[in-house]
Amino acid sequence: MSDAPTTIAFDDFMKLDLRIAKIVEAKDHPNADRLVVLQIDLGTEQRQLVAGLKGYYEPTDLVGKLIVVCTNLAPRKMRGEESQGMLLAASTEDHSQVVLLTTMSDIGVGSKVS
Repeated sequence: MSDAPTTIAFDDFMKLDLRIAKIVEAKDHPNADRLVVLQIDLGTEQRQLVAGLKGYYEPTDLVGKLIVVCTNLAPRKMRGEESQGMLLAASTEDHSQVVLLTTMSDIGVGSKVS
């Protein structure tokens, strides 16, 4: 049995709406050990994301960061808080390190990632 990811068609990849967002607020989730609640600015709107970043980042260190977000996922409740998208991050196989995908230089919030 292979652990290789399933191949998708280019048209499937194009369905993802990846955008640059700025984290404007971050706080620990009140009912979860590993979750952080983020308020993000997408340029035309603000949204809330819930992400498993606790233990990897201090909430205050996240504020102001430009991150990559998938904006067209259906909202999902996570321990009572609604997440309205998903940020992109890389992690080691054992999850000992998690790194947010950010930009190399400033670019406008809401910019499309392709």
